[in-house]
Amino acid sequence: MNNPTVSIVLATYNWPEALKLVLLSLAIQTDKDFDVVIADDGSKASTQELIDHYKKIAPFHIQHEWQEDRGFRKSKILNQAINSAQGQYLIFLDGDCIVQPDFVAQHRKLAKVGCLVTGGRILLGPKVTMQLCQDGEWSYPAWKWKTFFYWLTGQMNKWLPFFVKLPDLKTRIYDQFKWSRIKGCNMAAWRVDVLKINGFDESLEGWGHEDADFVFRLQNSGVKRKSGSWATEVLHLWHKMADKATAEKNAEIVRAKILAKKTIA
Repeated sequence: MNNPTVSIVLATYNWPEALKLVLLSLAIQTDKDFDVVIADDGSKASTQELIDHYKKIAPFHIQHEWQEDRGFRKSKILNQAINSAQGQYLIFLDGDCIVQPDFVAQHRKLAKVGCLVTGGRILLGPKVTMQLCQDGEWSYPAWKWKTFFYWLTGQMNKWLPFFVKLPDLKTRIYDQFKWSRIKGCNMAAWRVDVLKINGFDESLEGWGHEDADFVFRLQNSGVKRKSGSWATEVLHLWHKMADKATAEKNAEIVRAKILAKKTIA
């Protein structure tokens, strides 16, 4: 398990311009030993056409899992993708998050049996997001040397993680469950551990907290959580905020599980 097979579970929904940028960034990974399973929550034909094109030209295998669009059902389509994934180690990524060339390599370095990884993100502003989507091109060297400028002009909230990468230190391990810094757009776990908890909770429909629930249940099963910050940061393209009407309902479900664990303990 020192060099596991890797599947990237890539969630997407009706934003082919962003998905194209993500696939372009995956195509230039320094660690090329991975495949991609696209978890598509009901996108239209334009996304299917893009995926069909990249199936032919991408330097990695792409599998497309699709379900009918009946509202936000990310947990269900992620489970479908997990069940069809071939990798021993699963990296969860969103289709609006461009990755650095060492993204897979850094996740592989942090992968240890009995651990899951929750990575960080760098937020991009609307202006630079629009430009990237319009150009439809991705050049990491050109981007990297503009990061300080983008940060100064408010089009990016961080720039140092492009230049500073920290090793797999013991301080990365969380002593207990914490809701903070859990981003479903950048996580990783062993497939065997994910299957033991039956993947994501499909009762959590609508936007919000399926990632926190997933991490809590993994930790509750005995898996240790490790921080992937300062190693695996992704570039999160700007978009309008999702409808958060269901967020509190989902949060209450997760809180109830946490309370039940404390009560039993």
